[in-house]
Amino acid sequence: MVNPISQWGCQISKGQLLDIVLGITVMGTVGALIGMVMGGGAVPIAVGVGLLLGSVIGLLGGRRFLVSIMVGTVVGGILAWLVADVERLWVGAGAGAAMGGFLGVHVSMLLDLRAARKSASDEGSPPTPQP
Repeated sequence: MVNPISQWGCQISKGQLLDIVLGITVMGTVGALIGMVMGGGAVPIAVGVGLLLGSVIGLLGGRRFLVSIMVGTVVGGILAWLVADVERLWVGAGAGAAMGGFLGVHVSMLLDLRAARKSASDEGSPPTPQP
């Protein structure tokens, strides 16, 4: 099967395609939740913005960020359901997604910092003698 995107000169791997689909799914869902909270005609606009942002985030490889948003959405929805019943499920899921994204960015930065420190210490250490 020919990759339709490769015809335009771009190569997208299966991992990047998975990230893009995950981004579209997660951010589209979050956009729908935010649009429902805003009410009126905001749902299609919020979903469109979510789909666009999700595809860009997926293309850039933000899998950890997207998973943290997904976990925040589920946990926020469950907590809102337990505390305030089904009527406030949308608000809890939207707020949980926002908090999950916020925490995901910070956890990702900390993990990247840890990996950078570890690689710097590995480069600076003397080589171990071979027997």
